[in-house]
Amino acid sequence: MPAWSLLLACLVLGPALGAGFVLAYDMVWVPDLAATPEALGVGSGLPRAVPSDAVVAVVDEVVPGLLLQKVVLLGTLVGAGIGGAALADRWLVSRARHDLARTAGLLAAVSLVQWNPLVAERLAIGHWPVLVGYAVLPWVVLAVLDRRRGRLAWLLPLGSLSVSAGLATLAVLLVVLVARRSRDLLPPVMGVAAQAPWLVAGLLHAGDAVTDPAGAQVFALAGEGFLPGPLTALSLGGTWNAEVVPDSRDGVLAVVGLVVLGCLVAAGAAALRRTRRTREASDVVGTRGVLPALVALWALGTGLACLTWLAPSVVGDLGERLPGAGVLRDGARLLVLAAPLLAVLVAAGTDDLVRRASRVRPVPALRLLAAGLLVLWPVTVLPDAAGGVAGRLGAATYPDDLEAAARALEQAPEGAVLSLPFASYRAPAWNDGRKVLDPVPRRLRREAVFSDVLLVSGVRVEGEDPRAAEVARALARTTSPTERAAVLRGLGIAAVATDSTAPGGSPEVAGTVLHEGPDLVLVSLGAATTSDPPRGWVAAMALAWTAYALPPLLAGALAIGGVVGRVRRKSVV
Repeated sequence: MPAWSLLLACLVLGPALGAGFVLAYDMVWVPDLAATPEALGVGSGLPRAVPSDAVVAVVDEVVPGLLLQKVVLLGTLVGAGIGGAALADRWLVSRARHDLARTAGLLAAVSLVQWNPLVAERLAIGHWPVLVGYAVLPWVVLAVLDRRRGRLAWLLPLGSLSVSAGLATLAVLLVVLVARRSRDLLPPVMGVAAQAPWLVAGLLHAGDAVTDPAGAQVFALAGEGFLPGPLTALSLGGTWNAEVVPDSRDGVLAVVGLVVLGCLVAAGAAALRRTRRTREASDVVGTRGVLPALVALWALGTGLACLTWLAPSVVGDLGERLPGAGVLRDGARLLVLAAPLLAVLVAAGTDDLVRRASRVRPVPALRLLAAGLLVLWPVTVLPDAAGGVAGRLGAATYPDDLEAAARALEQAPEGAVLSLPFASYRAPAWNDGRKVLDPVPRRLRREAVFSDVLLVSGVRVEGEDPRAAEVARALARTTSPTERAAVLRGLGIAAVATDSTAPGGSPEVAGTVLHEGPDLVLVSLGAATTSDPPRGWVAAMALAWTAYALPPLLAGALAIGGVVGRVRRKSVV
């Protein structure tokens, strides 16, 4: 299983594994990420990158950011595939270790979990925390089944690097615990603790946590090719951004893939129903009650995703009125909850069909052919997931100009840096023209202000950062560059970084030029009006980060203590 999983992961990532950073839409990694107020949850805007940015900022002090990104991307895909196979193995009827049917079932689970529209589209749009959470889900189920508290202590924070990933991880934990009728309160407590950073930060920003209702229409589950939204959701597709959808999803291959998936799911369900009273399907293998839980999770994820397609206005009104409800508007992201059940059923269906093919005496090679086809079908119906999702992913090197600007920024007074042009995304030539969230703020390693307004298919979706809105109004004023600089200083901005290669004009702001290069111009505005985050906010987030970090640290300490104890006992003997 590991070899097949690693091979698929390498084929999917392709050029992204080359020298340089993978910069694609929301995936912006830098050599050394700073733990800014935004990363810690006490900035002016909503905690969209909490706790992922802070975790990366800590870890890249030990592991270089370039290497860390490769490890995360490759490890996420491999971990997802192996986890899906390990979960499916609990239900396979063929129990012999080297049985062809069993092996084919496990390999089919790996293929399905790693090679599907959800993985390809979330990679291309840069939602790596969502994929990390996706990879963690089967391992959470297994940890609950095996009553592995120590493993859960690490899995739950890892699966909660973003709001949506955290909610999915918590949902899987709680639903499976209820299905197992567990009375152990520690796992739910750890599950809630893993959500503490984004939850507390969200409560601190509750006044700004409502979203533009226009976003619900834009980010809703979308149809792909011949498939309307609900059918697209059944095949784990349907992202809102058409630019990241593989071309094969617009043709007949998407329909073929859905039909094959439906047949395998039906075959797997029938096989499990036939064997549910046998010893293999009993609680001897520790799965009683869990399959219905996986069905419930599938229904929850698919149902909520389809709701965004059927009634986007309802989702939009909810996000406008209820703080935090905007997390539901990206419908396809909710489909991570469907994957564990599909892995089990596809593995069971493959196992059953290969065993049936083995009974055909006149054609002994039929079982090998059937096994190969059932393992490879996810790849054949989505061929352009290979090669970095058909070139949508690649490795790029930051220009020296940005590093020079980062050094020059040290001369500027204390305060934030404003990134211009005031737009969310860039498509720099040094990134082969691939669209990416403005990377300048993170590369400069200082608190930054940038636009959080999105333009999608001509629809303007307003952001939630109040300071960004004030800056936009200041930039729009028809005043002199000197007056504009004074207003910005009053908003806590001490420097302005202008990307001279980005399209769109930038208003002139008076100041002292600290750096002027081919890609970036950095201007110091002078002393800015700065203020520290409220002490209550800092204290609240300190408690939240403690709750988040304490379980894995304690589990790690206990594990190390156990290893040391065993070594000492052996040395005494």
